Amino acid sequence: MLELLIDVEGNKKNIMLVQNGNLIERYIEEQGQDRLEGDIYLGIVKNILPGMQAAFVDIGKEKNTFIHIRDIIPKVSDETGNKNENFANYNIKNYLKIDEPIMVQVKKDSTNKKGARISSHLSIPGRFVVIMPGEKFVTLSQKIGDENERVRLKEIVNKNIPEGYGAIIRTSAIAKSETEIIKDLTKTIEKYVSIEKAFREAIENKNEIKPQLLCKSEDVVQRMLTDLMDQNLERILTNDVTVYESIKEKLQSANKDHTGKSSTETENEGTEKKKIKLELKENIADMYNLRKQLEELENRKIWLKCGGFITIDKTEALTAIDVNSGKYTGKKDLEQTIFTVNKEATIEIAKQLRLRDIGGIIIIDYIDMSNKENENKIIELFKEQLKKDRSKTQIVGFSKLNLLEMTRKHMCSND
Repeated sequence: MLELLIDVEGNKKNIMLVQNGNLIERYIEEQGQDRLEGDIYLGIVKNILPGMQAAFVDIGKEKNTFIHIRDIIPKVSDETGNKNENFANYNIKNYLKIDEPIMVQVKKDSTNKKGARISSHLSIPGRFVVIMPGEKFVTLSQKIGDENERVRLKEIVNKNIPEGYGAIIRTSAIAKSETEIIKDLTKTIEKYVSIEKAFREAIENKNEIKPQLLCKSEDVVQRMLTDLMDQNLERILTNDVTVYESIKEKLQSANKDHTGKSSTETENEGTEKKKIKLELKENIADMYNLRKQLEELENRKIWLKCGGFITIDKTEALTAIDVNSGKYTGKKDLEQTIFTVNKEATIEIAKQLRLRDIGGIIIIDYIDMSNKENENKIIELFKEQLKKDRSKTQIVGFSKLNLLEMTRKHMCSND
């Protein structure tokens, strides 16, 4: 059973995704917290740095934001974007001018030391598709595994998307009808058109152009609802009336017919009627021993069932995860003992990455394996476990120092 629990206490909102009583995702949102990620702004170029192929842009916040040439030039590949481009072949001064107004989207929130990271490549999320104005590609979520479904979905979007737009087809589109997908595609494009109209009016109708917010992204709960309401979510519990009403409105706007105070029903074409129960409930943190599960998230060391353990250390540049054999001595040869610990550690690491919403560069120091076949098995197991993660992940592989390198995109954190 998949449940979304929102426990509001004072100014803090504890958001927990629980499956069969086990916490699988957890996020904290505080009232007044200025999250910028996903927001779209009219920004003013303030400083251009040709040596860095970058610029600083004022979006009306305390710190100017940062944009790199890779987030300005058109993407050349639907798989790698601009990652493999030689940026020395470009000159940022050909793309930006001082005091020029530009429409940008925040891709990474600001920190105590750095301003937010922005991009002129916009992503407008819908329920089944993400619209990318100005792009030429239609791609699919890597988590859509069935080849026939991939072909079907891509054909629907390619046939109906207007020229001048790209799109990413989301996992939630699986098994949805052409009518449903076209409706979401149209609605999402209309949203972008209204944003673009606001931008044009701001730069055409005012004597002094000022930085301003054009579109506020959804909060954590609303984004999770968009992601999960088509992913077997069965129940939503909250102890807060305002949150309850906001969720009810979101479900209704997504054509989830409300049937009463405690449940919301939906019926898709050709499918059985499904129900998401929405309930007001006190003492949410006392359910499923959640208090203990939340406390364990603060631990640096996580013990494995076999007796080994992993440690997680976050730095500004990356997250380092170390695997140790601990109390486990094994029953057979050394290589098998090492493989057993590494295998169990892999499952736990995938779980912790999702639970703690660890993003950015991640380095895993496994116990050294002399058998290359075992290394490959660990990578394949890791890929399989990461399929459960809603976030985008990429395993680079083992380095020459036998460290496994990977990246993961934050779901909701400000880190």
